[in-house]
Amino acid sequence: MTIPENIAPLEGIRVLELGNYIAAPTAGRLLADFGAEVIKIERPHTGDELRNWRLHAGTTSMLYRTINRNKKSMVVDLRTEEGRQIVLELVRQSDIVLENFRPGTLEKWGLGPAELDAANPGIIVTRISAFGQTGPLSARPGFAAVAEAYGGFRELVGDPDRPPVRVGVSIGDSIAGLYAAFGAVMMLFARERDQGVHRSPLDHRIIDVALNEAMLSVMESLVPDYSAYGVRRERTGGRMEGIAPSNAYVCSDGASIVVAGNGDSIFRRYMTVINRQDLAEDPTLQSNAERWARRDMLDEAIGEWAAQHTATKALALLEEAGVPSGPIYTASDIIGDDQYRARNMIQRFDVSTGAETLPDVAFPGITPVIGSASLPIRNLGPDLGADTHRILVDLLGRTPDEATNIITRTGIETVGAPK
Repeated sequence: MTIPENIAPLEGIRVLELGNYIAAPTAGRLLADFGAEVIKIERPHTGDELRNWRLHAGTTSMLYRTINRNKKSMVVDLRTEEGRQIVLELVRQSDIVLENFRPGTLEKWGLGPAELDAANPGIIVTRISAFGQTGPLSARPGFAAVAEAYGGFRELVGDPDRPPVRVGVSIGDSIAGLYAAFGAVMMLFARERDQGVHRSPLDHRIIDVALNEAMLSVMESLVPDYSAYGVRRERTGGRMEGIAPSNAYVCSDGASIVVAGNGDSIFRRYMTVINRQDLAEDPTLQSNAERWARRDMLDEAIGEWAAQHTATKALALLEEAGVPSGPIYTASDIIGDDQYRARNMIQRFDVSTGAETLPDVAFPGITPVIGSASLPIRNLGPDLGADTHRILVDLLGRTPDEATNIITRTGIETVGAPK
């Protein structure tokens, strides 16, 4: 495997991240992964609350290390005038500001878009909130769980005879982070394209990402199907509305596999593999709509076949016939998978928990791939305030003693960066 190096399309771009939790930090991570310098501003003493989420040991979680990789950590108290001035100094030397506070919070601190633009005309302000910066719900707080419900997503997750459930990751935050990063890069492109011609007005440089709208955007034809035909989508468990057969099946060894045999030609090959030539040739099963109407019968037939084979055997037969299928992976499976390994999608580090150093910990690589494999992760999410002194001196022109005094007044403990 050849690991690409020195591929950094966003090198030279500086991002000031005023974000907590997952949404804005995900956007910051994406920009940092591809070369942007991302300075993450954290509150004194506790830092980003994500440091304590799923904390199994020490003081800094693997979740924080993952989402805040390739960044710098600087501790600043945004509630103080000194902290406000430090942020404005950083804004003058930045290209993008990322934030996901409740709407109105930055304005209350004197750090709203108008103040940021006054400090640096042309700054790109990327904002993530539950419901956006405008509209009757804009002031309402809300995490991704609420936004996923508002966006129509939660209603479709789970089995039809049970209440809606949540997927096992913060999907709403992650999707919002993707949109925020896309919006920021889009405005960087516009700035480059229009350089020397004109500067976009401030309201054109505010990227306003709402969590509920991010979820609505991935709901495919949920709204137009209802608006045009009165069709109300319902939960379908492991299936997908209108697509059959596509589901998970339990094999003889207790392992489950996923098979997506819903293409018309694929379906015929699929039925041949499970020894149901009669279904392959059935004239009433030649379209997705017809197969969906008889999905229970098809799933029963496939389930009976799967129960006669181990997962490995079933997948081998399906692969030989060209039927899309695969195992349902756990973390252990992912770490040991040859495909992930071949593309450098599992990268290992010695990691500090704040109490001890754990050796050879696996982390997911950088997506998308540029070249033949994932770019190498430069550093994991930094310890709280690890870069405060360096940024004060090297970027903001403070003397080492002045930087130390600022740190002392703020009550920051300067710590070393993780390995």
